[in-house]
Amino acid sequence: MTALALILATSSAGLAQEAIKLGVLEDQSGDFAAATAVKVHAIELAAEEINAAGGIAGRPLELVVYDTQSDNTRYQEFMRRVFQRDKVDAVFAGFSSASREAYRPIVNQFDGLAFYNNQYEGGVCDANMIVTGAVPEQQFSTLIPWMIKEYGPNIYTIAADYNFGQISAEWVRKIAEENGGKMVGEEFIPLGVSQFSQTIQNIQQAKPDVVVTLLVGTAQASYYEQAAAANLNLPMASSVNVGQGYEHKRFTPPSLANMFVTTNYIEEVDTPASKAFVEKFRAKFPNEPYINQEAANSYIALNLYKQMVERADGSTKLEDLRKVIAEGDVCFDGPSGNVCLDPKSQHMSHTIYLAKVNDDHSISFPTVWEDSKPYWLGEAGCDLTLDDPSAQYTPSSPPPAR
Repeated sequence: MTALALILATSSAGLAQEAIKLGVLEDQSGDFAAATAVKVHAIELAAEEINAAGGIAGRPLELVVYDTQSDNTRYQEFMRRVFQRDKVDAVFAGFSSASREAYRPIVNQFDGLAFYNNQYEGGVCDANMIVTGAVPEQQFSTLIPWMIKEYGPNIYTIAADYNFGQISAEWVRKIAEENGGKMVGEEFIPLGVSQFSQTIQNIQQAKPDVVVTLLVGTAQASYYEQAAAANLNLPMASSVNVGQGYEHKRFTPPSLANMFVTTNYIEEVDTPASKAFVEKFRAKFPNEPYINQEAANSYIALNLYKQMVERADGSTKLEDLRKVIAEGDVCFDGPSGNVCLDPKSQHMSHTIYLAKVNDDHSISFPTVWEDSKPYWLGEAGCDLTLDDPSAQYTPSSPPPAR
């Protein structure tokens, strides 16, 4: 069992009130650690800045950090612990969708508030959750039509075999069909699989124009070097790679050449806000291997929480924070640009960058979609200002008609 790491972010001398306690449950070890350890650092950076500026409504922040070790049972154990024993006011938790769905019922049980700061497959309509990561209608509705136009209609999807991969693949099928695309193959790969010779042969036989890669974790990332060694040389499209696991940095060029990723942030984004974020991040954490979209989302999430509590006159009660969200103008200018929370779904708008991995694994940005809204859930019938189903929906299983 991992030990509790209690981190008190540096506070200014004037902060004498009782601390606001925040749980941080992230995979600092295990299969997902490459993409998620940086999330803890982002929250520490934001907490340090907030405390140095006077805290939240005059109260210092205290972080209660657990290493969930890429283990869903630990998420359940530690989520109960932070609410029952540690008495936290909110939680920042989780990388994989399987982890989120493992802990989400516990958050509901304690009527707590959890921030999920990850790109994911979308569809969670739950008043106890705030999602700051990008969702399919922001990533696939931009990426798939662009790839079809540039490279052709025939698509082969390989996806991690759990709810993220399965639902994301459903979105790919839906958007491809709407845009004249054709699915010529689809495979779901169990987590932990690292050998892809049969999958590569299947792709070669199907002769797609584009391979959509929705692979997750250290083991599945082995696909890229194996595909390059087999001279597959097909354009790749992804909503999850590069922006999370920085495979373009971890693997030898040209393993990821000609991959296109829709991401709401990566450290190569060339804007003043991004450069300032990278500079202060590396000043505090000089050995950070990469500053990914989850780091930006986590940093933004804590600043959104600060704004919500202060607008609720210092209250950390969920019902008071939801009243603030319902006003529809909870926004923040962060490293990726201006973002706002949608009050119906409690998901976030984003600038979506199309990142291309070049032959030398440098990054270029062929196009950018500004102010992309998380529109699908609200249009489909999720409205947390009216009711709370605490459910997850998909295109084939949307919210019930009102």
